Amino acid sequence: MRTRTPLTRTVALVAAALLAAAGCAGNDSGDDTGAAAAPRTVKPVTGCGTGSWTDPADLAPDREPARCDKGAPAAQPLAKKRKITVATGTLSAEYVAPLQVAVSKGEFAKEGLTVELRVLPTPDALPLLAKGDVDAQWAAPEAAVMNGINGGFDIKWVAGNFSPDPTSKSGLWVRLKDGESAGHVDMAGRKMGTMIGKGSVIAYPMDTSLKKHGGGLDKISFQQLGSADVLTALQNGGVDSAWLLDPVWRKVDGDKKYAFLGGQPVGEPLGGLLFGPTLLTEDPDAGVAFLRAYIRTVNTYFSGDYKSDPAFVAELAKLMKIDEATLRSTPSMRMDWEIRKGTTDRLQQAYRDAGVSAGKPVPEEKAVDRAMYGEAVGHTL
Repeated sequence: MRTRTPLTRTVALVAAALLAAAGCAGNDSGDDTGAAAAPRTVKPVTGCGTGSWTDPADLAPDREPARCDKGAPAAQPLAKKRKITVATGTLSAEYVAPLQVAVSKGEFAKEGLTVELRVLPTPDALPLLAKGDVDAQWAAPEAAVMNGINGGFDIKWVAGNFSPDPTSKSGLWVRLKDGESAGHVDMAGRKMGTMIGKGSVIAYPMDTSLKKHGGGLDKISFQQLGSADVLTALQNGGVDSAWLLDPVWRKVDGDKKYAFLGGQPVGEPLGGLLFGPTLLTEDPDAGVAFLRAYIRTVNTYFSGDYKSDPAFVAELAKLMKIDEATLRSTPSMRMDWEIRKGTTDRLQQAYRDAGVSAGKPVPEEKAVDRAMYGEAVGHTL
């Protein structure tokens, strides 16, 4: 009989909360809950040409992310102003920076939106998204989200966030034993330190890297640690491998006692924006307006190597409340609003390998909606 780990129990509890919230939402929705939404008119958008959309099936590491011209797509202010609350697990991580810049530069305001970024742990935020107490979540299609969708809740992943620069070494690091090298490491039986856990989207690239070295999520043990403790545990022997994020991996890069085994796939975002029923069905105009402002922010401020601009790095460091030198120590992320084909399938396979999924796999069409960001750039699916 399999013993349920604390991480497995956490995912199960979050899923239960989501299902309870979904039930409450269903009781308040009236007779039109299952009605199909009317088709939306998609018009060409100035400044967003053929490069504003890429084939979702293109998983090439050197794929250029979709881009419009600077300042595009132009704002289309809503007839009635709208307040949107977005839950995010942190405001100090670089992948959240486009939202912070969009607020500070007034990009959301141009659309008639007042956006509040509220810091909430994912387990706390998901039930609120389910009930409509928050409108969106800057997170990822984690195991608890997929389990909730499987139970009938209306949450969809509507936009990506980033993929790493090819030179980034954010990912799986191991402390080498005698006779081991980066090309020859036996990961089976190792203890991994992580702040994320098996139910996170990082389970997918983690499982891929482990399997290349005789491991797998079912062949290692996990120790969940705080963000400040993961590196310390790796260095002092508390764990013998760890998932190190930007810029923490810089502390061991170049040290021959450690080896980098792999990270997030280049060119494939694993997180971004989740919408609940308020922006998916009740007020899709506001949902598209939010995505338009987000995409315009990426095109205007994050289109390339944004860290080559010292003034912008200083501005980001102030917004994120981190040291400028720390921000400059890692390469610019590839901010990317698109969602690749099959990502949720690969994620769910990793969740099954980790033993944290519930029920049948969720089909991509139930978990992903590309139509709203397509509308924002004038692309018809």
